[in-house]
Amino acid sequence: MADVVVLGSANMDLVVTTDRLPGRGETIAGGTFRQVPGGKGANQAIAAARAGGTVRFAGAVGDDDLGRRIVAALASAGVDTTAVGRAGVPTGTAHITVAAGGDNTIVVVPGANGTLTDLLPAHAYAIATADTLLLQLELPLPVVQAAATHAHALGVRTILTPAPARPLSDDLLAAVDLLVPNEHEATLIAGVDDPYRAAQLLAKHCDVLLTLGERGAVHVTADAEPVAVPAFPVTAVDTTAAGDTFVGVLAVALAAGAAMPDAMRRASAAAALSVQQPGASDSAPTAARIDAFLGGAA
Repeated sequence: MADVVVLGSANMDLVVTTDRLPGRGETIAGGTFRQVPGGKGANQAIAAARAGGTVRFAGAVGDDDLGRRIVAALASAGVDTTAVGRAGVPTGTAHITVAAGGDNTIVVVPGANGTLTDLLPAHAYAIATADTLLLQLELPLPVVQAAATHAHALGVRTILTPAPARPLSDDLLAAVDLLVPNEHEATLIAGVDDPYRAAQLLAKHCDVLLTLGERGAVHVTADAEPVAVPAFPVTAVDTTAAGDTFVGVLAVALAAGAAMPDAMRRASAAAALSVQQPGASDSAPTAARIDAFLGGAA
């Protein structure tokens, strides 16, 4: 079993389906509406737990019904929630529109997530007792930096998903073992237009795993040839949280001792399964489903 701690956001996803995404200033009719526990941190935690990891989630929710439902969903997936705090502001929400074919738009209201500006003792303890730390950028940057620095000092592998994308300091990148950006995030952080060149520049600070959607993923390091793993061809229904599923499963595989190409292939299989189901955290597959999918793809 792998020991993974996720310090990140927990939101309630408010999801509406449409035939297509609306244009600027346009009002269109929606289809279905659902409320699904999400947030990049919670999504990664649930994906890692379903993939067979021993997972603890560190974050904050409001003292409200949405927060209680998120904590219950984490616990139901087998995630340890003892490091989840209750804030005096409402639980964060994500307002998601999903079009036919899987394209989506997302607007996040941080809520309780925005109160996490310092690394709390419970968070520091959780990191110190883990093999791997997963971070994203839906929490205030100071706590992300503090967590990465703390983990780096302890020799805990740190994986950062740089989303929502923003410029990152050299100090933060130096404290990260593996950066997992998509094309847009890589080019924004590196300040160049070509994602492959961006990954090469970022690899001067830390290893980079560039995700390319249906074109797979590429592992880029400063001292070795890039390693590419193709995506599995599937028909997407909803791409929400596919990246979070990829990272959560990748972390469990690496913590269990898998080589990077094997971990990437397992993570790609999990992402392929997730996009065939609607929803965010609830679309993450179990370890058994991943094994069966890989067995059929062999």
